[in-house]
Amino acid sequence: MNWLRKLMIGRYGGDQLSIFLLVLSMILTLISRIVRIPILITISYVPLFIAVYRIFSRNLQKRRMENYRFAIFVSPIYSKLKQVQSTIKGLKTHRYYRCTKCKAMLRVPKGKGKILITCPKCKDKFTRKT
Repeated sequence: MNWLRKLMIGRYGGDQLSIFLLVLSMILTLISRIVRIPILITISYVPLFIAVYRIFSRNLQKRRMENYRFAIFVSPIYSKLKQVQSTIKGLKTHRYYRCTKCKAMLRVPKGKGKILITCPKCKDKFTRKT
């Protein structure tokens, strides 16, 4: 293991973008094996080589900026997935409604009967059964 530590001194190493590229390469390889398209196997090597190049690169600042841009690109997708996960978790105890005016998502407790819901954003009031 000491030889690996010496090899990686001054190199960038793995990050989120490198992991994404490695997973993308594996997925493309699996798909190409299933559908038996030879050109797809060749294409699946491109993200693999890019990931390995990034991991062994000595240009730390450039790799950090690439990973930063990737994180900014993925951030809205990640937050949307977290919101969906939170909604699924809360389905047992809460009901979700959209405001009639501003279309904001509102969460109210289940089992309270008919209640008057007030939107915190636009202060619109409407009645719904929970």
